[in-house]
Amino acid sequence: MTGTTPRVVVAGLGSEYRRDDGVGPLIAARAVDEAGLGSVIGPLVDPLDLLGEWDDADLAVVVDAVRSGVAPGTLTLVELTGAHGSVAQAGPRGATSTHGIGLAGVLRLARAIDRAPARVVVVGIEGEDFGRGTGLSPAVEAAVPAAVCRVVDVIKEGRACA
Repeated sequence: MTGTTPRVVVAGLGSEYRRDDGVGPLIAARAVDEAGLGSVIGPLVDPLDLLGEWDDADLAVVVDAVRSGVAPGTLTLVELTGAHGSVAQAGPRGATSTHGIGLAGVLRLARAIDRAPARVVVVGIEGEDFGRGTGLSPAVEAAVPAAVCRVVDVIKEGRACA
């Protein structure tokens, strides 16, 4: 990829109408603004919606609320690697998306149809309240600036290394 700008996509998963579930799109949008990228994908409610949006990207950063049982606001960095979408994780073990299908499954599907990003990094933020309504819980709201910084760091690393 020498001499060209790597294609980086940032996707925010979640619904602002399910309280902390809306943190993914919020963080993604703020990080894209701060990093100087032109656009963000999302908000996406279903990880399957990534198909067609992240096709052939050099780096896809996916931001989502997770539930793993650790303290609300805790950040988790997960890199989906390998031919089968295996996971290399930095953060709490067992963090999962609040969505019905996992990102690893969507990545495997994208690879099967030869449309997968070269690299997928998931930045998860532990949610507390996924009930109906808008607004983030205090712990999740307090963690947003650190999460934005984490996403910006991943974007900058992806641009420098590609």
